[in-house]
Amino acid sequence: MAKALALSLLLIAVLAAAVTLWRDPYLLVRAEFARQRVAAGLSAGTLEAAGHRWAYAYREADDPAAPTLVMLHGYTGSKENWYPLARAFGGRYRLLIPDLPGWGASQRKPGVAYGFPEQAENVAAFLRVASPDRPVVLLGHSMGGGIAALVAARHPQAVAQVGLLNAAGVRFKDNRFGVAVLAGHNPFAVEDAASLQRYLDTVFHDDAAKPWIPWPASAALIARRRGDAAFEQGVLDRIGRGADSLLPGEEASRILQPALLLWCRQDAVIDPSALDLYAARIPQARRVLLDGCGHMSLMERPREVAAAVSGWIDAHNGGPGH
Repeated sequence: MAKALALSLLLIAVLAAAVTLWRDPYLLVRAEFARQRVAAGLSAGTLEAAGHRWAYAYREADDPAAPTLVMLHGYTGSKENWYPLARAFGGRYRLLIPDLPGWGASQRKPGVAYGFPEQAENVAAFLRVASPDRPVVLLGHSMGGGIAALVAARHPQAVAQVGLLNAAGVRFKDNRFGVAVLAGHNPFAVEDAASLQRYLDTVFHDDAAKPWIPWPASAALIARRRGDAAFEQGVLDRIGRGADSLLPGEEASRILQPALLLWCRQDAVIDPSALDLYAARIPQARRVLLDGCGHMSLMERPREVAAAVSGWIDAHNGGPGH
């Protein structure tokens, strides 16, 4: 009797799970993101800033006096891209990792622009709410790097140090990705399994670092990206070939804070020539060029990136790297 009851309860649970996944197939992806967040020792939070609801991950530092690091993800990315690096940092810093407005679990408003200057002001508002008492170390990857450069240039009182990882916002040496963007295409578009694999192959150089996305999670992710296609194209029109696409590089000469420029030699998205272009405008910047990784340095080489960032922060805060 007890065995039959247990089997019945198991069947009910399985059917309930199947119905839930049928109604919301993206639930599997969210569950995996939550698992990664917990594994990195991060908590989930929300706040209101710049007229948007922000979703973010955070962790307090072991030392309350430690610097606060704010990490901005790239185009088609989300806060989850930073979790391997957050895990590598341990409890050394206070971490704030938001989904930028329009992306991930943060609010997206119809008819609102989400280009470089708009997001820079959004991030400045986020910093005023999340770290009102002291400036932060601002890290940005790809599109987030271009945004971080503008925030540091325009809001120096809010940013103590700025780190640009594989950052967009300068006219780098032509590559396949850049030529396609200038021609009006979205090389990151995902419509089916083949284009999802092409996307992963473009942003990752190290096969071992590519995320494994089994079915049905892959189908849910593809459906989400197809639904976001118009939004993605609109943002890319602004940051990739619009009037403001090179604004971060143009204003980078106004960055007077300690800066870090970090690239991977095999970056097939933002060619490493961008590092030298930013360095010419930010002469005080520390330069780091890693080998054997592509556009997703923060996921492909989290330990090396963490060491580079920590050494740079320590050098300007009297720590071990000074």
